[in-house]
Amino acid sequence: MGMKRIIVIAFCWFCLEGYAQQIKPLTWEYMEIGGEMRTRALRNFDRLETDIYTPEKVFPEKHQTISADWPGDYEGRIILALTLQARATHRTPKYLEELISLIPQKVNAKGYLGPIMQDSIPEQQLSGHGWLLRALCEYYNWKKDPAVKTYISNIINNLALPTKGYHKIYPINPDERNKETGAAIGTTQSAIGRWKLSSDIGCDFIFMDGVIQAYEVVPSPALKELIDEMVARFLEVDLVGISAQTHATLTGIRALLRYYAITGDKTLLEQAASRYLLYRNQAMTENYENYNWFGRPEWTEPCAIVDAYMIANQLWMYTQTPSYLEDAHHIYFNALSHTQRSNGGFGLDNCTNSDVHLLSVKADEAYWCCTMRGGEGLAKAIQYNYFTANNTLYIPFFSNNTVTFTIGDHHAVIQQTTGYPFDGNITFDVKESDMNAATNFAVFIPSWAKNVKLLINGKKAKHTTQHQFAVIHTTLTKGMSIQYQFDMEAEAIPLVKKYAGGHTADTYRFIYGPLLLGRAGATEISLQNKPRFSRTGEQQWGSKDKSLTLTPIYHLMSPEVAEKTGYSKQVIFNIDSKK
Repeated sequence: MGMKRIIVIAFCWFCLEGYAQQIKPLTWEYMEIGGEMRTRALRNFDRLETDIYTPEKVFPEKHQTISADWPGDYEGRIILALTLQARATHRTPKYLEELISLIPQKVNAKGYLGPIMQDSIPEQQLSGHGWLLRALCEYYNWKKDPAVKTYISNIINNLALPTKGYHKIYPINPDERNKETGAAIGTTQSAIGRWKLSSDIGCDFIFMDGVIQAYEVVPSPALKELIDEMVARFLEVDLVGISAQTHATLTGIRALLRYYAITGDKTLLEQAASRYLLYRNQAMTENYENYNWFGRPEWTEPCAIVDAYMIANQLWMYTQTPSYLEDAHHIYFNALSHTQRSNGGFGLDNCTNSDVHLLSVKADEAYWCCTMRGGEGLAKAIQYNYFTANNTLYIPFFSNNTVTFTIGDHHAVIQQTTGYPFDGNITFDVKESDMNAATNFAVFIPSWAKNVKLLINGKKAKHTTQHQFAVIHTTLTKGMSIQYQFDMEAEAIPLVKKYAGGHTADTYRFIYGPLLLGRAGATEISLQNKPRFSRTGEQQWGSKDKSLTLTPIYHLMSPEVAEKTGYSKQVIFNIDSKK
């Protein structure tokens, strides 16, 4: 089953080329989010407005922040997070406008942050400005402030373009890179030629993503030449051999997808899918988090989790391959949700695999990067609730929200309520509508959905199935209620990935719908037989013989999921039938 799924992910994309690009996510202006997703977003927003993210801490008189070796990184990530969170939640940020206003005072004479680049090319400074470029572009796309466009141009003209010719010789020889060390914050490591390199191997490709987004705002032939050079080098990297940082790798994949959207070059889509598959099979943990570097299961990083979540959604958008959406469900409910802490920030976990069966907390919060990227991830999660194409409304996820769906001059306001992921009951109530023609209303059918039912006002609804979506063709009228129902069961899933300890057929995870289940406690157990489960509580499942009780690793920012509590949960189980 595992191999079959891999083949589908790798090759199904090309079957649908030409159609999929019509699908786009709705902008936040059409949505009001509620429920757990709103709780997460606002808790994170609150954290992003605490003391460590105030303007005097983001732009100190002397650059003495924890990210001092990464000019532009801390600054860019907080501006990006606040911009996207403001749009997603419709809440006015306290400090965003002040942060933007301080930029001309804080940049150097060339118009970028940190020292002026001279004899060496500082990889970490470039990487940091990848985030600053992305932040400024998102702010400009929102506010259309001409001054911000100037800031973008200055970074491109004075920092990016002078590096042209050097990205084609960015050091990617595995024998040249120090692959054994590196702190969670990342450190300047060595110099090869003019390159001043980082322990976060490959973070030059974070810069690539920012440069490509800037190309949409300030295009030029010279900038395209630079982008083509950077993309070509990224496609040459042996990611496993070089022990590339997964966050940098995934950001590079997002850059390929961003460039694909601009150019329409299907080779970029193919290469993005191939590299995502490599990451999924070799550097994703069994609870859908990440190895921080390929081949180094030392800790996870929510920055990479956000990247993987965004990529999975974007690959589905461009290919309509359902397995990408299923990945996105798993990443959101098990990885992104698990790493969000009680203060709204995001922290690091250990890496679960065939050798490490217990999930625990590595660091309570990585406030210098992951808390801010978590803000972007949650904003994107809100946006990814709805996609449209022509007269079709796609619902790939289920949450409590209200959406306005428009076709031409007509609209319908739809309220969604659900208990997902704990049950498969979803209701869509049409609160307003002046629609005068039938539209396509499409809801995702995940592979774990059983006994699927679709009702309109309590009566069975006719539907077709396309690319694992149930599609109802109907005119949305005020007062209409669409009920979507399915069952889910707890299932045993064998491990299929090969890590240091290799694969064993008698090693399992237990899944309920999209939720990975685990056994609380720091002591690992083995099972004599593969158990069958029944639901014994709202968020609790027990084996038929009552020997095992499981709960989701998903939590809504529980204070118990913290390093200081000694939190631990077994998520992988060996079954020894010989006992």
